[in-house]
Amino acid sequence: MSLHHWLIYVSVVLAVIVAPGPSAILCVSHGVAHGAMRTLSTIVGGMSASLTLMMLSALGLGAVIAASDTLFQVIKYLGAAYLVYLGVSTWRAPPQAFDLPADAAARSGASATGRGLFRKGFLVGIGNPKDLLFFSSLFPQFIDPGRPLVAQLLVLGATWLVVDGTVMMAYAKGGAALAKRLKGSRLGKAFNRITGGAFVVAGGALAVANR
Repeated sequence: MSLHHWLIYVSVVLAVIVAPGPSAILCVSHGVAHGAMRTLSTIVGGMSASLTLMMLSALGLGAVIAASDTLFQVIKYLGAAYLVYLGVSTWRAPPQAFDLPADAAARSGASATGRGLFRKGFLVGIGNPKDLLFFSSLFPQFIDPGRPLVAQLLVLGATWLVVDGTVMMAYAKGGAALAKRLKGSRLGKAFNRITGGAFVVAGGALAVANR
């Protein structure tokens, strides 16, 4: 892959990832509730979903799914339903104890395991048709069939992971910084309502969106 070709890929990936979406909302929400470092599990879950879609694309299965209206609609509605579920759960969740000392706040969020955060990150990422369409339609255009496939996938995959991890960690750190300003139960409850509503809106938009 030439440097020019790679730079075009980076610009496209950056545009896709930076644009606020369900994964960004999830990282901000988890950053507020659990801190940036614990949100790393959420980020890794989302990155794993991206790698899964990337491998499906490389195997040609991504194009099959994208071409099948039935499969595409099933994935879309499952993703929308999960976002709505997250929204309702977040809306109804008790406000975070942002005014507690750091060690006490950490203990209060101990029930959120790394595995649970990873699972949420993965499910939100794998159910996003925007990413599915990217990996089924745009991603293959950056693969040169005349060159070794594995080497190209390593470069393309590593680039995606670096950009994705960096951007999502920035969202998580933004959420963690926001937590310091959310003192008191009223603001904590308001944040839950805002992020919960954002998940529901994202789920509704996904459900009615066309390809």
